[in-house]
Amino acid sequence: MAVCSGIRADGGRCGAQAIRDNEFCIAHHPDYADARRRRNSKGGKRGGRGRPQADLAQVKGRLHDLVEDVLEGAVDRSDAAVVGQLLNTYIRAVSVELKAKEQLELIERLEALEEAQEAAKRSRYG
Repeated sequence: MAVCSGIRADGGRCGAQAIRDNEFCIAHHPDYADARRRRNSKGGKRGGRGRPQADLAQVKGRLHDLVEDVLEGAVDRSDAAVVGQLLNTYIRAVSVELKAKEQLELIERLEALEEAQEAAKRSRYG
């Protein structure tokens, strides 16, 4: 298989496998520039996978503190039960949000693959 003729941002040559009957890989092919731009523009907007973990770590810490306060008698058990329910609701909301983001990412990747497949068909038969 041919190697991509594209040049990386650091000035080196791309080592990825080129698209069949083409000199570029999907990351450097000019026909996919718009799709790349759409995907890349979302890069800094997601917040990464680390942010939800940090949120969950804070919730976990708060739950731990709540347990200690209940055991020491500093917080009423009924108040602690309500706070625990609210924190669990928050955890569930974060989980649903992550699943939705993952599904959107998978859809975008699938669409990019379908676009690449269609372009490859056009270049073969066009």
